[in-house]
Amino acid sequence: MATADRGAAPKKPVRVITITSGKGGVGKSNLTLALALALSSLGRRVLVWDADLGLANIDLLLGLKPTANIHDLLDGTKTLSEIIAQGPGGLKILPAASGIMELGALSESQKQRLLSEFDDWDEALDFLLIDTSAGLGTNVIYFNLAAQESIVVVSGEPTSITDAYALIKVLSTCYQQNNFYILPNMVANEKEAKNVFGLLSSVADRHLSVSLRLLGFVPQDPAVVTAVRTQTPFFLAAPTSEASRRVLEIAQRILANPPDLMAEGGLSFFLNRLAGLGVTVE
Repeated sequence: MATADRGAAPKKPVRVITITSGKGGVGKSNLTLALALALSSLGRRVLVWDADLGLANIDLLLGLKPTANIHDLLDGTKTLSEIIAQGPGGLKILPAASGIMELGALSESQKQRLLSEFDDWDEALDFLLIDTSAGLGTNVIYFNLAAQESIVVVSGEPTSITDAYALIKVLSTCYQQNNFYILPNMVANEKEAKNVFGLLSSVADRHLSVSLRLLGFVPQDPAVVTAVRTQTPFFLAAPTSEASRRVLEIAQRILANPPDLMAEGGLSFFLNRLAGLGVTVE
């Protein structure tokens, strides 16, 4: 008996999360890779978008030498499948472009190409993790506004805390983004992590209408330094290290707390917002 053609099954919603920071040097890219690998180890399919459009830290940390990047996609010379690199642990990597590319400068045809390429991409995906640039550049604002969830990485250094607050303040007061995960990194212990979070949240409570949630913390760990030198993610090089164990806990916490409005999120929602946003950074 013939079976009725019901069309293609709808794509499962994809959680889109930015990993961002107010300043560089806080281990943001290392954490992005570790979190991606932790989610992959828990059975999730993950694409990492290296959106630090100039430094290409993800490539460097993995020892990859991609021959194409998102510029080639936007120029129409490569498809999305042709530029995505295969990383360890089943990860897929969308390499950064060489040189700074402002998303606001994309033509309408380039925006439509970006949307259509992702729409036509037939790979199943659970998470898109976006490693943004540090600071308050236009691209940082774009990605954070378009994503469902934002993780702000901060260290115990006063300048890192100050710059993290500045990023949160701009996103909140200028663009009405009011929910953030806070992830202290390279701290001595849980006490310092809670102190860093307390400093951020106390200032935010006085001056902003935001919700800050402590996602966990990752301690200083010599295994991380060793892994960077060998261009191997520390989650793979030292899976039993304290840093790796903490990242796994964070991944489990993320899985246990999905966003409230998954129906309004997902990859298509993110990409359409990314293509349609008009952002001015003063």
